[in-house]
Amino acid sequence: MIARRLGAHGPEVGAIALGCMGMSEFYDPVSERDAVAAIHRALELGMTLLDTSDMYGRGENERLVGRALRGRRERAVLATKVGMVRGEDPAYRGIDNRPEYVHAACDASLARLGLDYVDVLYLHRADASVPIEETVGAMAELVAAGKVRHLGLSEVGADTLRRAAAVAPIAALQSEYSLFTRDVETNGVLAASRALGIALVAYAPLGRGILTGAVRSTAGLAEHDLRRRVPRFDPGNFERNLGLVDAFAALAHEHHASAAQLALAWLLAQGDDVVALPGCERVAQVEENARAAELALDAATLDRIDALFPPGAAAGGRLRGVDVARR
Repeated sequence: MIARRLGAHGPEVGAIALGCMGMSEFYDPVSERDAVAAIHRALELGMTLLDTSDMYGRGENERLVGRALRGRRERAVLATKVGMVRGEDPAYRGIDNRPEYVHAACDASLARLGLDYVDVLYLHRADASVPIEETVGAMAELVAAGKVRHLGLSEVGADTLRRAAAVAPIAALQSEYSLFTRDVETNGVLAASRALGIALVAYAPLGRGILTGAVRSTAGLAEHDLRRRVPRFDPGNFERNLGLVDAFAALAHEHHASAAQLALAWLLAQGDDVVALPGCERVAQVEENARAAELALDAATLDRIDALFPPGAAAGGRLRGVDVARR
């Protein structure tokens, strides 16, 4: 596995990370046995950055990851997030960036994980009602207390990123980035992160499964499936996007790779400060994605991919509501 560093002074991690969200919620259910096996296999293959959040499964994902890491803690770079709040309504997403909430949420995460520190603590979403300086200041206090090793932000704009970095060192920015979502290249976010020496951890790098070619119809998606809130899966948009996916699958076949592997290899080729964060729930997915790090793409192939997926090529937006806000 290719190694990459989170920020100028952050931890070294595998270039392909493991997103654990889907092990507990939002997609098809998976057994804990399969989920734990996937985490263990990822660590064996050098996918050392494990990503969770206090809101995934209302804390159950952190508990799952904590159990999986027993006896393996030192092999992982563990990241979790605070700042997004769930309610009684499963669809509700609130944001709370108050310093006192950040402290309490971090303590609660550590208790669920069964750990005394996390390697990276992300602010899950920025709250327009709380100055980012106050929130990051509280997060820096957690570093000083030994509860957190490094700080990260998720889904913020370039100006917010610069303001945060003026308060405390930021190791990583997590943002949606894939062939279907390339706006970080055009809205100044990627340029700002690079100017500040901050790694970009790209979540949903496979377009929430559509780029893999595995999703050919939305009819079978469960009612709770996250993709039912993604405009790209809406009638009309989905069919148009499948046309792009089919052309991409043909290109992957030329390279003796799966579409997922080619999509991840393209992302890694965007810079050595980019880490891919695909969600995986089973060992077979982990093994397929890990092999993408071995796929070297020449300039001609990258040009063909860019021609097929220029920024804005996907039909429909990436998410609705609070999840899509970059402040």
